Amino acid sequence: MEFLAELLETLMIVGFGVSWPLSIYKSYTSKSTKGKSVLFLFCIAIGYVCGIISKLISKNLNLAFWFYIPNVLMVSTDIILYFRNKKIEAKSNN
Repeated sequence: MEFLAELLETLMIVGFGVSWPLSIYKSYTSKSTKGKSVLFLFCIAIGYVCGIISKLISKNLNLAFWFYIPNVLMVSTDIILYFRNKKIEAKSNN
């Protein structure tokens, strides 16, 4: 039963992870913050960091653990792009 729980957690993280490259691409190419919530992005990043810390504390570095890392990196990239796009928008409004 523990294997099934770990497998389902891994599939959840992979499922979420599939969407981040698309979000990053949209942020990069649109150069706009329209439709983005930086608060939402920070909440997601904090959730991933909590997942990583949980795995480290429990010393359960299973497959799911290794998918948390690229996810938090991708969300962080989207956060950086949010602030880049905010600067671009501010310059274009002047």
